Amino acid sequence: MITLSPEPVMMGGVSARNHLVLAAGVLGTCASSLSRMLRSGAGAVVTKSIGPEPRFGHPGPCLVVLEDGLMNAMGLPNPSKQFQDELSALSGEPVIVSIFGGNPEQFHEVAGWFADKAQAFELNVSCPHASGFGAQIGTNPDIVKACTEAVKEWKKPAWVKLTPNVTDITSIGKAAEEGGADAIVAINTVRAMRISTGMRRPVLGNKYGGLSGKAIFPIAVRCVYELYEACSIPIIGCGGVSCAEDVIEMMMAGAQGVEIGSAIVRDPDIFSHICKDLYAPDGISPREIVGCAHG
Repeated sequence: MITLSPEPVMMGGVSARNHLVLAAGVLGTCASSLSRMLRSGAGAVVTKSIGPEPRFGHPGPCLVVLEDGLMNAMGLPNPSKQFQDELSALSGEPVIVSIFGGNPEQFHEVAGWFADKAQAFELNVSCPHASGFGAQIGTNPDIVKACTEAVKEWKKPAWVKLTPNVTDITSIGKAAEEGGADAIVAINTVRAMRISTGMRRPVLGNKYGGLSGKAIFPIAVRCVYELYEACSIPIIGCGGVSCAEDVIEMMMAGAQGVEIGSAIVRDPDIFSHICKDLYAPDGISPREIVGCAHG
């Protein structure tokens, strides 16, 4: 397998320790868990999505472990503005704050709470199971552009996390780029559901949820590949990454780095394990493989 040389990494305006980033929504609700992931080998971390008002989320069950991934319908639970205090302990660390809102004004407001604490923002315009937020606004290119512009007023790097639940993901990627995004994150979860045949009802309390994990890796690779050909800003691959080989494949499709989430459930030390396989003193420069599959 190809190995990479360990060297400084700049992804979408963020100086990261390596190419591996903790994805939003997984161990990102408190400073201690974010610090744990950094100590375990993550190059940067993304927080749980924070919105304009506190939310308790959907009724349970909210998470189901499947044979090839996870399905969740959390409903964007978060403490809202109170999360400011949590980040104080992470001063100077490569922390990207995930934010959401129902319109550009709310995105601007929430970003302002963390403008002096975050290294960057990740705009969640892609959660598939929260009414009025996420994918409900992230399928509209004009709204995505406006929300990105609103966050960029704080003069911080902005990553925009896209939904795969659209006909043409490149139109949304282009809108984010036009709005001033510093990077695109592709992808968030795929809209899905399962039914309990024993109980004769959906297994999730919200009925519908988002599928993540190995099952969606080929979808994520395809989205990264398409976005690389359509956009000129960096792409962060996300969706089903669970080993060093997956990282290399994502980079060949066009990603400059990857986010990892669901794989942590089965291996809490996934970052250190991937780093051991991914990097070597005699490895090649990552610049040699990013987008190389495009010929």
